[in-house]
Amino acid sequence: MGDRESDIYELYCTAQDLGTSFLVRVQTNRLAERPADAGPHDPANRVFTQLAAAPWAGRHRITIDQDETTWLRVKFAAINTLPPVGKQKRYSPQVLTYIHALEEDPPAGREPIDWKLVTNLPVEDLSVAVEKLGWYALRWKAEVFYKVMKSGCRAEEARLETAERLAKFLALIAVVSWRIFFVTMSARAKPDAAPDSVLTFAELTALDQIDAARTRPRLQRPTLAAYLLQIAMLGGYLARKHDPPPGNMVVWRGMTRLHDIAFGISIGSSRRCG
Repeated sequence: MGDRESDIYELYCTAQDLGTSFLVRVQTNRLAERPADAGPHDPANRVFTQLAAAPWAGRHRITIDQDETTWLRVKFAAINTLPPVGKQKRYSPQVLTYIHALEEDPPAGREPIDWKLVTNLPVEDLSVAVEKLGWYALRWKAEVFYKVMKSGCRAEEARLETAERLAKFLALIAVVSWRIFFVTMSARAKPDAAPDSVLTFAELTALDQIDAARTRPRLQRPTLAAYLLQIAMLGGYLARKHDPPPGNMVVWRGMTRLHDIAFGISIGSSRRCG
């Protein structure tokens, strides 16, 4: 799965050769096989023209924000796509399925949702097309996950001399990045969940002791969202009234500090006198 930068014909051919599947947002209006009934000057030899001629398959309602929903019109079409000019001797045509989702009534001041996707997976009806839209909607979460790896765990700053060491390092920080992402997203999806469903006993104990030391305790309700807020504040989150929910980076900084505090508590509790 990829964004518009992945709209590369050679990539599609490689995926077909390897027997794997892809779902990519379309950027290029590629050449397409001209329909048999098209006239000599008909611009139907382009993918976007043929996709525009396809009928709308139906509507789908999505949630954009916690308080905002909108309707998308959805269509799809299987189009015989031709290789770029100059590469038609090296690559063969491919029958690819294109999916178009267009927002019906976008609010003022915001660009409408307008996605064109391409896949080599079969799309027989509206429900399957909607499924592919749902898959692509998860791409941003993958981007955030890699942002935690690169910016939080500083994967790109590693100066390891062998591929084996680099692979082990990436495997380790992938687990760390997943944990940060999991904690943050869990608190958004289920804010009233029990905190011990996500956080460890040592983390909860440290947060409880930090809160007990305040003149005005903040943990009024034992919910996951309340505990995540305290972690984010350790990372610099201001928790003002109109601030957006804590993001992965501020949670990463808060978790780093929380683990240092929890480690200090464990050292202090294990000291022996005499």
